[in-house]
Order: sequence, then C-alpha cells, then structure tokens
Amino acid sequence: MPSGVESATVVRDGGVVDCADRFLAHLTAIERSPNTVRAYAHDLRDFLAFLASRGTAWDGVVLEDLGKFVAWLRLSGAARDGRVAALPWVEGGLSAATVNRKLSAVASFYEFHHRHGTDLHELLTRWRPGGRGGSWRPFLAHLGDKPERRRVISLRSGRRLPRELTAAEMTTLVEACDRLRDRFLLSLLRGTGLRIGEALGLRHEDIDALRRVIVVRQRANVNRARAKTHSREVPVDPALVRLYSDYLHEEYGPLDCDYVFVNLWAAPVGRPMSYPSVDRLVRRLRRRTGIEFTPHQFRHSYATGLLRRGVAVEVVAHLLGHANVSTTVDTYSHLGIEDARRALVAVGVLAEATP
Repeated sequence: MPSGVESATVVRDGGVVDCADRFLAHLTAIERSPNTVRAYAHDLRDFLAFLASRGTAWDGVVLEDLGKFVAWLRLSGAARDGRVAALPWVEGGLSAATVNRKLSAVASFYEFHHRHGTDLHELLTRWRPGGRGGSWRPFLAHLGDKPERRRVISLRSGRRLPRELTAAEMTTLVEACDRLRDRFLLSLLRGTGLRIGEALGLRHEDIDALRRVIVVRQRANVNRARAKTHSREVPVDPALVRLYSDYLHEEYGPLDCDYVFVNLWAAPVGRPMSYPSVDRLVRRLRRRTGIEFTPHQFRHSYATGLLRRGVAVEVVAHLLGHANVSTTVDTYSHLGIEDARRALVAVGVLAEATP
C-alpha cells in the first residue's frame, strides 16, 4: 500500500484483478486483520477463477451462478475443470463451513461494490427482521429488534467444537522446550488464554509483576502481531511471574528492546519474535512430543477449564477479550461426556463409580 502497510491482492493472467484489488485495499485501509485480508484474497481468487472458467463477468453474475459456484467448491480439485467426472464415493472438496466462509467473502465483496454502483449486493445477503426465531418471546418484543443482514445461500455445517489440550499434554509441551523464552511463552498462553498475536505484542511495561497482572493493549507492532479486541487486564499466577523473571535474568540479559518475546539465537537477534518464529517452534515441539497442537488450543483449554470450574461466563468473556458474552457461550460452553457424567452423579441420577 502507499502507506507502507502490507496488503493482499488477486493476480490473474499476469495482472492485478482490479475489482478484487480495490476491495482488499479498502479492507486494509480500515485496518481489518491481515489474516482476514489474506483469507478474503484466497476466497475471491477461487470465485474469480470459477467465473473465468465459465466466461462470466464478475458484474454479470446471477443467483444460479452462485449455486453452481457452491457445487464447484464441493468438487475435488481434479474434478473442477470438468475434464474429470466426480464419482459418488470420492470425497469432495471443501467442507460446508469453508464454503460458507467463502460465500461471506463474496457477499462482502459485492456489498463493497454496491456502494460504487454495482447492484448485485442482494444476491447473497438481504435484510431480515432481527432476533432469533423459534423461541417464545413476549408480545411486541420484535419492535425493538434491528434488521439484520443474513445470507441467502448457506450450507448446513456441523458445529466444530474447539479441541482442548489436556493438562498432561500442556505440561509435556512446556517441559519439552529447551529455552526459558519458549517455556514462558507456552506457560503464558496456558495461564492467561491470550491469543498468540497478543502475546507477541507484549512489552515489558505490560507485565505488572507486583500486581501479578498482564495488560493486553491494542497498538501497532513492528512484528505485525495484533490484539484483536479492546485492552484488558488478565491476572496471573505468581509462578508465571517468577518464570518471566528467570527468562529476563538468564536469557534476555542486557538487550535493549521493549518487546517481551525477541529473537535470541537466530538473526535478527534482538528483534521481536514473529508468527513464522512461533510456527517453527510449534513444528519442533510436535516432532519432539508427538502432540499435534496449535497455540490457539491453549486458549481453548484455558477458557473451557474456567467454565468447567464454575467461573461466571461474564468473567471468562472479559478475560478472553470477547466483546459479546454470547461469543464465549457459543464457542466454549460445550460439555464432554465426563462433564455430563459428573453432573448426573452430583444430582443422584447416576451412582458414583467405585475405584
């Protein structure tokens, strides 16, 4: 971008696709997450490739084309060009959840161009009365609802529950770290539920050792780490503060850097850690322990563990930085079979198992 901020675009036949480039540049200009911009670029690349394969202009699309696009996405890669027949027993292409995400990207794309005179925005979304149907509501309650935009086309997708890491798995991963820096990073994720971008953006001033509090702040970071939501404070255990102190004393040393997590053994030394550095650490630990994990699963485990211990959902939402409590409820308040068993034993429906 002219401002120096990195964006994403779509290239076809050796040139930038202008309609996609304008939309993606707009998302970058209004400071949408770089990951979101990249994901939208991939989704639009698929949509524009589908249109090109059928000789359809992006501003001449009809509803039938969108239905065919969904069917095309569900094909395997080899079957999409039409030269290979898709057999019924061959596993398809993208999942329903991924297809719905791509449809959301296309809907946002047309919503943007609607403001510039392209009247196709209601192909995928339209205004409907707000509020959820299907449940009892008081008389005239609907008068307070605001209209909402909802997708016209979407696939049914099963709810994907976030995978938790067990306490033993998290301990194994932490103990498999050779360096205090890496051990502190994983311990921080386990003990605070921070997103990896929030952890990489931490400054020393954000760790209040006396109050035992981590402060998450929204700010521009040179390593492109991002705090997605509002600033917040997260209390931590004294053991985590001691680990931070050991890390500073034994490894960080006299480095003149504001960032907590920095490169110490690979160039450029003294510069803040980046997402690729964390990816390399994750791959090493996967090979070393045999545990398939992502940094975000520490956040899932932290949140679910708090809810399982009876911490109020409003408190969990604040600690996670969720703007809406419903996000916390929808994402993390799931129960496993053992949770159900314990609840039934507690009310006397099941007898407690004897060892």
